[in-house]
Amino acid sequence: MNLILETERLLLRPLELSDAKAMFIMDNNPNVHKYLWQKPTQTIDETIAIIEYVRRQYEKNCIGRFATILKETGEFIGWTGIKYIDDHIENGNTNFFDYGYRLNEPHWGKGYATEATQAWLDYGFNQMKIEKMNAYTHHDNGASNHILHKAGMTLVESYPDKDGITWNWWLMNNPNNK
Repeated sequence: MNLILETERLLLRPLELSDAKAMFIMDNNPNVHKYLWQKPTQTIDETIAIIEYVRRQYEKNCIGRFATILKETGEFIGWTGIKYIDDHIENGNTNFFDYGYRLNEPHWGKGYATEATQAWLDYGFNQMKIEKMNAYTHHDNGASNHILHKAGMTLVESYPDKDGITWNWWLMNNPNNK
């Protein structure tokens, strides 16, 4: 996959195996998983398997989560991007485009997630011509819910998962199709 997106401060590029160490550090942090499934990654081999899975998604769907790099330092700060969900059902849906991100804790609250979100929504709607973008966030994750709202997504509903955890289901229709 040759796609690279740039924002003012970020470089968004396909995940590589060389990202495994930094991604493991992020995903091993329990604070990063507070609003996920409370299952931090335990081994670097798990991280390598995730990167390999994402790279297979690039081949299959021509899109997936991307490494998010600080331009100034070249540091891996997390991942962001569009994923085509066709491997499970979420809130009764499958075969849909999902926007998501995960940043390492030292990079929270600095506007990076908002910056990446704007770039990905622009790319998805203007280059990929996606009709509608979904996202889902933990109901109590105020920061992520705020970012999606600020980006123009609409909170459609809250729903429980199989474990009874409440999630928010977000939607944004392509603004070019009015």
